[in-house]
Amino acid sequence: MAVLTGLVLQSCKTEKEPIAISATDFYNAVEQVTQIMVHDIFSPPVASRIYVYPNIAAYEIISQNSDTYKPLAGQLRDLEAIPHAESEAVNLKVAALVAHMELSKALVFSEEKMEHFRDSLYGIWKQKNEAEFEVSEAYGMTVAKHLKPWINKDNYAQTRTMHKYNVDTDDPSRWQPTPPAYMDGIEPHWNKIRTLVLDSAAQFKPAPPPDFSLDKGSQFHEELMEVYNVSQEITEKGDTSEEIEIAQFWDCNPYVSVTRGHFMFATKKITPGAHWIGITKICCAQNNYDFEEAVYAFTKTSIGIFEAFISCWDEKYRSNLIRPETLINQHIDEKWQPILQTPPFPEYTSGHSVVSGSASTVLTSIFGEDHAFEDTTEIPYGLPIRAFRSFEHAANEAAISRLYGGIHYRAAIDVGVNQGRRVGRLVVSHLKMK
Repeated sequence: MAVLTGLVLQSCKTEKEPIAISATDFYNAVEQVTQIMVHDIFSPPVASRIYVYPNIAAYEIISQNSDTYKPLAGQLRDLEAIPHAESEAVNLKVAALVAHMELSKALVFSEEKMEHFRDSLYGIWKQKNEAEFEVSEAYGMTVAKHLKPWINKDNYAQTRTMHKYNVDTDDPSRWQPTPPAYMDGIEPHWNKIRTLVLDSAAQFKPAPPPDFSLDKGSQFHEELMEVYNVSQEITEKGDTSEEIEIAQFWDCNPYVSVTRGHFMFATKKITPGAHWIGITKICCAQNNYDFEEAVYAFTKTSIGIFEAFISCWDEKYRSNLIRPETLINQHIDEKWQPILQTPPFPEYTSGHSVVSGSASTVLTSIFGEDHAFEDTTEIPYGLPIRAFRSFEHAANEAAISRLYGGIHYRAAIDVGVNQGRRVGRLVVSHLKMK
């Protein structure tokens, strides 16, 4: 009997503990994706796609056998239920991260950077509990494999082969490439990407912009002059003005061209969607969210961001409105430059405004209307912390920053943020995730 007892005790001592996964592990995986996207210089619409699919994969896994979270299968367009884990030994959190990293790797260019990050985690998990890791990894890979055909049917690949934006110089109202790089208009066919919740890219088609007119007294001319005059007033205050701080804080231009003599190089930054993903992380951490809660918040928010870009880009290439910089240089002040570099796509509606309106609405549904937070997202890019009373406060500041930056007319900002809030409200009302 003593021998048997000794064997039981020895067995208990050698049995390994389950692999512990925290919300921080998830944050680190998302941050790795963000850094790769900055390195690879993905455009804002494409970046939203890279965020949303891995998050959906992780969420579908953690929603299994959950009393709190409901799967998105049947709620998102064409999404079918994922295979269920066949073994109770599967650690669903490990599997969720495996699927997240596998799909992230498939959606970026620098796959080796994701592989290096993944392999470092795999090594740690194997040491903790190799048997549990192997069965969990296998399940996570199964889910990723299941989702890849659905992802690949979103028309993204087809849009890679479509024609570039055609510049019409005979129409004075149409968008033209802007200095210093004079880049082609990016993603002119993004409205053909499959939506997840919207019934179509045009579901929340905004009212048209003010009629193009350079006649004094017309609404369009007044809005054009507002951009010029506000810029002049801000510039006179100097680099320490709050308006310049706001403009720079929300710049989020992933590719700013800098010219020095005969040399041109780029400074890389996060996209506007990445900024709101960063805010999501801040608020999850602030509220001590666990792994499942964090995955839920990131997934819901990234869906709102993804749908917002489709809605916004649908209007951008419908109205094809010329940027303030072009008209000011042509008709008012040929030496004028905006405080921010004008992004390479049409003006109306403002992408920052639409995305911020949507993301803030979704985040409000998660954390509440008066959720105050300190936004540290831009610290890695040399910018200070900004404090906000609510998500709506942050979205309104992000929107008006485009006027301060000299890159959007008033209508694109005001109409855009309302367009985004309509998208966000649809995501909140349509998705039954809890």
